[in-house]
Amino acid sequence: MKEECLICKAPLEYLETDILMECEICHKKENSKIRCINGHYVCSECHTQGLDSIIGSCMNETSKDPVDIIEKMMSMPFCHMHGPEHHVMVGAALLTAYRNAGGEIDLKKALVEMMNRGKRVPGGACGFWGACGAGISTGMFVSIISSSTPLSVEPFALSHKMTAKSLSAIGEIGGPRCCKRDSYLSILSAIDFVVEHFDIQMDKPEIICQHASQNNQCIGKRCPFSKANHK
Repeated sequence: MKEECLICKAPLEYLETDILMECEICHKKENSKIRCINGHYVCSECHTQGLDSIIGSCMNETSKDPVDIIEKMMSMPFCHMHGPEHHVMVGAALLTAYRNAGGEIDLKKALVEMMNRGKRVPGGACGFWGACGAGISTGMFVSIISSSTPLSVEPFALSHKMTAKSLSAIGEIGGPRCCKRDSYLSILSAIDFVVEHFDIQMDKPEIICQHASQNNQCIGKRCPFSKANHK
């Protein structure tokens, strides 16, 4: 089983209040609630280094299946078992599958916008904000394809409804967090939502998790994607 600190492989700990920490990689100082039990801290920018490589990958993608697309991202060197990279990857996978399924968007422009928005959601938002970044990413996805702004009417409503649908699915399972599980739940919620509100049918596969051995907090059979539930 892989541990979680990028520096020493030790487990992470989550603090009740922010403290000033220095990134072990770029030496930037910032407030955070997250560090490893040995005191190491890696900022989100360093944690997601290489994430921008998904733009080129998505531009060459032909699949209508956002789960298949995000699984390819999850196998790339920048992606860890948990981390804020998922806050971008969920929306990027959905944008790509949506375009391939017939959705009319400028994909490259949409992916760049998704990158800019998703990277602003910090790691640990699931526990500290009560809103998982993977779920928020689906709201960003709907906001982008509907050209929502704070002054919109229907697009404003749809993007909020999308986020609420994803977060509800995540909340039904409960914690502890799993970035893979929450990404899957969010994507499946978005597939159904897009059919209903945009009349675009992306592919919706059965998901059997292949990442459990990397997750020290895996909830086993309580996870709908557990191999134990698909025998």
